[in-house]
Amino acid sequence: MARKHLLLGITVGTCLAAALATPALADTASPAARQQTAATTPRPVGPIGKTAAIQKNLRVSLGAEFGGAWVKNGSQVVVATTDAAATTEIKAAGAQPKVVKYSERQLSGELSKLNRHSRSAAKSVTSWYVDAESNTVVVNTSDRAAAKRFLKASGVNASAVRIVRSAEKPRLVYDIIGGERYWTTQYGCSVAFAVTGGFMTAGHCGDTGETTQGANRVAQGTFGGSSFPGNDYAWVDTNSQWTPTPKVNRYDGTYETILGATEAPVGTQVCRSGGTTSTRIWCGPIQQRNATVNYPEGTVTGLIRANVCADPGDSGGALFTQTGGQAQGITSGTSGSCNNGQDSSDQTWFNPVGEVLQILAQDGRELITEDGGPGPGTCDGHQTQVTDSLTSGASDYQPSGNYTTTATGAHTACLDGPDGVDFDVYLQKLNGTTWQTVAFSISPTPDETINYTGTAGTYRYRVHAYSGNGDYTFGFSKP
Repeated sequence: MARKHLLLGITVGTCLAAALATPALADTASPAARQQTAATTPRPVGPIGKTAAIQKNLRVSLGAEFGGAWVKNGSQVVVATTDAAATTEIKAAGAQPKVVKYSERQLSGELSKLNRHSRSAAKSVTSWYVDAESNTVVVNTSDRAAAKRFLKASGVNASAVRIVRSAEKPRLVYDIIGGERYWTTQYGCSVAFAVTGGFMTAGHCGDTGETTQGANRVAQGTFGGSSFPGNDYAWVDTNSQWTPTPKVNRYDGTYETILGATEAPVGTQVCRSGGTTSTRIWCGPIQQRNATVNYPEGTVTGLIRANVCADPGDSGGALFTQTGGQAQGITSGTSGSCNNGQDSSDQTWFNPVGEVLQILAQDGRELITEDGGPGPGTCDGHQTQVTDSLTSGASDYQPSGNYTTTATGAHTACLDGPDGVDFDVYLQKLNGTTWQTVAFSISPTPDETINYTGTAGTYRYRVHAYSGNGDYTFGFSKP
């Protein structure tokens, strides 16, 4: 039976189709309590590591007397305590002590009371939070009387709360995530990849100037440019409620992090994410590049052809490399379907992303990629690389025990964890029968690096999940 080439946002004749599926939402795991297991007080690496280490270590050692921590003048760490006798310990840790009335736990308790009674807060009471520096819970409002009524209804300790007059008007903001649904005035299509100020999608999904809504039906943006036929690409300029991210929804509770847009050769395994087939991502090899498709609506040239299935409403969705996080294409059309799974006969075509990025670059706009740390698979260039997984609060010791070096030199390491977790890494040296931590990296992110010059001896790395679960990549080199 002949197979038809089908555009995935719209179809021909009387078969115009707008997919009605709603993208799945990922759950956010709750952070686990921190466990202190270092053999000695480690020396942090870099200014961020230093401030994070001071806060984490003193929160544990001071316990109920810990009153919070903050940085002043760009570098001085201040740690508050309700116990004047603890100031010596705080100074020894490299921080400036401040004795306060309320502990962090006490203020958090007052905050919890406000949270439990949030429905009694008038619209003029716009936000509340713990402010460690003033040692109070701050309540922002444009109506002081309304704030006082809220405090009374919540039963908080009024002396621990500070009312601040504020003109702020909070509004919801939403993430732009590849593979998720958006709506035009007529059709349902999918986001490809976020770019500065918006996202890429398929040209046949909408004309320049057409408005869009997110999957949640909140006003989202306007097509800033669109090309179809000939090409099949477009971009949407989003409003201030929408924040571009380097993520693509994998529809298993996790996200692919986009690291770049390096063109992958024919034969590379790639994966597609879309708002209709949102039970999973669909993967297969690139079969051709620079392919031409003769749709009933017009001919499109220069496409990627891949052995991947798709369905109406997946148009505009993301095609990316199965490993390495490289954006490849924008879903255009298909001659198959995912309804009965995927097989070797499924073919889908994609407009290459490079074409759109070159146009956007003329206005200084670019693909949104991961920053602030290495992305998946980027701990390359080390002598040894391993992959493993951790659950919150657990630790691994790499490389499956320890290693010995007879030379003085650099010990370097790279930890790459999944989005949304806080993983840390510690370098430990064997001293007799005791492991002592000689360096660590404990930023509040999934990704860490260590560069430590050490003498000959036996070493190991402790990879610790401070909060969150998932797979990680770890690379290290020894002298």
